Amino acid sequence: MKIKVDFSGGAELLFGNQKHHEVDLPVKDKPWLLGDLLFWLKDNLLQDRPELFLQDNSVRPGILVLVNEIDWELMDTINYEIQLNDSILFISTLHGG
Repeated sequence: MKIKVDFSGGAELLFGNQKHHEVDLPVKDKPWLLGDLLFWLKDNLLQDRPELFLQDNSVRPGILVLVNEIDWELMDTINYEIQLNDSILFISTLHGG
């Protein structure tokens, strides 16, 4: 299943400083959930410091997630069933000082 995954606000630094990714998720028996995608990203694209992206079974607080430009909080967060051609954006609001 093909989807678009983007990182912004500094989150791209954890993914090889690449903002845009065309992802082809492997076929599986059950639907892909957003929670499944988080761990797939960790295992396949994340290049540095997973603790800055994931916390427990979700994204770390301070990372906004948009699915097709809609806040994932309105779409059942990690339980959202990913659809073909979805666009998923991760925006970090975490900044050092």
